[in-house]
Amino acid sequence: MARNLELLVNGVQHSISAEPARTLLTVLRDELDLTGTKYGCGEGQCGACTVMIDGIATRSCQTGLSAAAGHKITTIEGLEQQGSLDPLQQAFLDVDAMQCAYCAPGMIMSGAALLAKNHNPTEAEIIQAMQGNMCRCGTYPRIVAAVRLAAAKSRRSVA
Repeated sequence: MARNLELLVNGVQHSISAEPARTLLTVLRDELDLTGTKYGCGEGQCGACTVMIDGIATRSCQTGLSAAAGHKITTIEGLEQQGSLDPLQQAFLDVDAMQCAYCAPGMIMSGAALLAKNHNPTEAEIIQAMQGNMCRCGTYPRIVAAVRLAAAKSRRSVA
């Protein structure tokens, strides 16, 4: 039975009438037209659907709508601010971390969640945070380099 649920997505409040068990991923893509979050495996294993819920990297394909209601949801589209890419988005471009780019939104969201809580992660911490995000093209070294570059730029801008 459909219910009205309130979602705060990228700073915008949305009232959604949907089945509470429907996944956050389908609502983001089909109702809110936020298609940057990708459907990959549907089992929470590949990370293509990663968003942040209250700053925590979360697999939206495994998150029921009712579990997301009332929380702050950030998608890849929400990282851009006032027409400028997030430093991590820019770093992915700068180091050519993407080949096909299908995994990129999920990778960036996992990296952004890490950088939000740890401004100076070690390589091992980056690798740990990115576990569960799969890149079929194998650009893992460049992905790690992008997270390191974004961290370094963030530290310089704070200093």
